[in-house]
Amino acid sequence: MKFLSKFSIDGFVLAIFGMVAVASIFPASGQAAVVVDWATKIAIGLLFLIYGARLSPAEAWQGVKHWRLHAVILAITFVLFPLLGLALRVLAPTVISDEIYTGILYLCLVPSTVQSSIAFTSIARGNVAGAIVSASFSNIVGVFVTPLLVVLLMNTTGDAHVDAGAAGAILLQLLAPFLVGQLIRPWIGAWLKRNAGPTKIVDRGSILLVVYAAFSEGMNENIWSAVDAVQIAVLVVICLLMLAVVMGTSVGIGKVLGFSLEDRIVILFAGSKKSLASGLPMAAVLFAGGPVGLIVLPLMIFHQIQLIVCAVIAQRLARRPVREGELVEV
Repeated sequence: MKFLSKFSIDGFVLAIFGMVAVASIFPASGQAAVVVDWATKIAIGLLFLIYGARLSPAEAWQGVKHWRLHAVILAITFVLFPLLGLALRVLAPTVISDEIYTGILYLCLVPSTVQSSIAFTSIARGNVAGAIVSASFSNIVGVFVTPLLVVLLMNTTGDAHVDAGAAGAILLQLLAPFLVGQLIRPWIGAWLKRNAGPTKIVDRGSILLVVYAAFSEGMNENIWSAVDAVQIAVLVVICLLMLAVVMGTSVGIGKVLGFSLEDRIVILFAGSKKSLASGLPMAAVLFAGGPVGLIVLPLMIFHQIQLIVCAVIAQRLARRPVREGELVEV
């Protein structure tokens, strides 16, 4: 575990693949599948309620002062990534299957991560406050933008058929609990910030439930027979190339626009990341009745790759000389 922690791969990441293994051997079916489905919906709603209760409106509005930083990160997340995903359409169906491409395109449409973006920014001695606002704002915006992009881009490519009702469903299942969390924040917000345990349990538990439900459905529908080792290897290479392109572009944009090093670190980590925590629940809502397991497979692979790569980069940035006047936490 100590060796894995050096690369930011903890027991939770291993647990995700453990759920895949369990679903492969003991997939939920019949009445058990109904129970898992309801448990997943409840966990997702509770997760976003906690997000709403933890996030202070004042913290979100404070980020408006640095609008250039957040605008760049949003542009990378919801413009550069989708354009890259559309460009990869040339690979299907010759290099990758249409189903895998659907997952790659969906990966490009989900918001940035929150926790890992902030953690890596902190390790690399970047603008932590900027990372908190940007990553949180990306997730809030993603509740609206991701379903919209799925409807516009994935329908027009013929890879998914999502109607406007899906957007309403995700607003009901994700945004409504978030707003309830905002309303009850005065009573439980401070307690949740002091006690990370409930957030961690619901956060990780909801993801594990979604993974199990998605891969169980995949096993029941025999969709994994369409994916072989070669397709997985190709998918890993594509994810590596995507991450390299986005990271390189993020660094270049930060320099061209004259951002400070601390802000460029935020752009690098918050702009290049994709959220498994948000992406999996959204996929469960948006692609209900579809091959969710296969669609989220690229996101799961990309998520692990970004953790390893960003951990290495953050550690290298942390070793740079401390500049005069720079505040460093000890």
